[in-house]
Amino acid sequence: MNRRGGGGVQILPDHVANQIAAGEVVERPASVVKELAENAVDAGARRVEVALRNGGKTEIRVSDDGSGMNREDAVLALDRHATSKIRSVDDLRTVRSFGFRGEALPSIAAVSRFELHTALSPEEGVRARVDFGRIRSVDDVPRRRGTTVTVRALFHDLPARAKFLRSAAAETRAAGEALVLLALANPAVGFRLESNRRASMDLAPARDWLGRIGQLWGDLAPTLIPVEDAGGPVRIRGFIQRPDAARARGGRRYTFVNGRPFRDAALLRLVDDAFRTTVVEGLRPSLFLRIETSPAAVDVNVHPAKAEVRFRDRESVETAVRDAVRAALARLDSTKPVGIPGDAPDAGRGHRISSGGGAAKPRGEPPAEMPQFALFVSGRDDAGGSGEPGAEAGASGEGGVAEAPFAGPELWQLHDRYILAATREGLLIVDQHSAHERVLYEEVMARFEAGGGTSQALLFPVTLQFSPPEADALEDLAGLLARQGFELEPFGERTWILTAAPQPHARFDAEHCLREMVRELAEGSPLVNAARSQHERVAMSMACKGAIKAGEQISPEEARELFDRLFATPLPGHDVHGRPTIVRLSVEELDRRFGRG
Repeated sequence: MNRRGGGGVQILPDHVANQIAAGEVVERPASVVKELAENAVDAGARRVEVALRNGGKTEIRVSDDGSGMNREDAVLALDRHATSKIRSVDDLRTVRSFGFRGEALPSIAAVSRFELHTALSPEEGVRARVDFGRIRSVDDVPRRRGTTVTVRALFHDLPARAKFLRSAAAETRAAGEALVLLALANPAVGFRLESNRRASMDLAPARDWLGRIGQLWGDLAPTLIPVEDAGGPVRIRGFIQRPDAARARGGRRYTFVNGRPFRDAALLRLVDDAFRTTVVEGLRPSLFLRIETSPAAVDVNVHPAKAEVRFRDRESVETAVRDAVRAALARLDSTKPVGIPGDAPDAGRGHRISSGGGAAKPRGEPPAEMPQFALFVSGRDDAGGSGEPGAEAGASGEGGVAEAPFAGPELWQLHDRYILAATREGLLIVDQHSAHERVLYEEVMARFEAGGGTSQALLFPVTLQFSPPEADALEDLAGLLARQGFELEPFGERTWILTAAPQPHARFDAEHCLREMVRELAEGSPLVNAARSQHERVAMSMACKGAIKAGEQISPEEARELFDRLFATPLPGHDVHGRPTIVRLSVEELDRRFGRG
């Protein structure tokens, strides 16, 4: 019976209210798959199977081996806001289950021919049938433990909704993506998706998250490097793609908070910002990030489909994500390897290289047990020593053995363009021009932050003449160039006199660098066009034009200085163009090439 007010206001019948509510919960077949599969995982299922006909427009069947329900709960679950997940408002602050509102089943049943078949044990079983919001029958039908929900004729009674559904293939892809999200969030659960009786996904339970990624995208997993920052109240774990493997399209980008998938475009932009200067502008590295924090620190009840969340301290989350990604990009395993991809990366491997060439642990990790310079092979190894710090005898105040200073790795220059360094795991090949670009870029940006740098007066001032566009660019940038040490004085139309210049290295040609910088900054280039500020434009251009070039022979002392300065930068493995500065050649790859073991 409907309650009606004196002015014509009335409470709608349940089946009408459920159809209205279904507009938010059930948008398309993929929404049904998502809600039912989430219920299955919440019920403790170890295996979830989804079968579609005609993209789910004709039939959707979701089966699981979870806990199931008894007769009373099965009937009650068809009422709106009937749920086993929460009991009070306080529970919303700590909810960890995927579902908790009690809206999914009645909303789906309101817009379809719906059948729920469930059992707590093989001796029991109940089957409830609902046609577009009206319960038709509830029968005792034994079955194995678990639940099967069948949804037929979705939106049959709502032709206005049905006409907005896309092709069967498009709806199947959307349902598959919904299941992929749940599979990534629950690697220990097996998932299967069939479309018109043909399997398009069949995932056995995986041993860990990387194993699940490998099941879904086998060629992607070897290009991933671990991300881990366990310090503080916000913990970040997961994987990002090596910059050299990033592509313009097809990047897989998934974020989870406390095991729940969510969308956050601003957070993805922040990750892209952390990748800046390590990838070419426009490339989209794949990423899989888990954010773990107190359930009370995140509100999951802010979106009809629970696809978005709200963090109570967003700044701390953003800081943790940015720092974790940058720390991963600073490690050597973020650089490009030579040869076929090996085994998937191990979260315990990869070390941030300090300015002295040693391994510095990421923030929040305990001190390393290995020696400071254990990553590299000392230049003394060939002289008969063990190569381990402290292996050479010396006087000690306590009668022990004094540690000898680490001599650093042996370095060689190859074809006047590459620097080779032996490591414990193989060989590093450093591009001297790209490496110097990274060094100069960081130094230029540091001088901007410090307010300016020093310059050296020229013995003979240089007169420079520029084209009209170049002269205009120089007018705009003269102040920034002065902060880098370029002292310029106007001398007639489009003519300037250079009286002093910076001296970042002994081979620096101030006149040539300035001319090339002004030309690039006036005309534009992919490098400077990707910059987000004038400071970055100047820094990128100066780094590129002022770095030593491929083909220049450098002394062993210069190679050593460049090597040390490179590993003192925040991102030693990548130049400002988004290219690698370092390529790794492992002993395993050499053994493979020579046919060993």
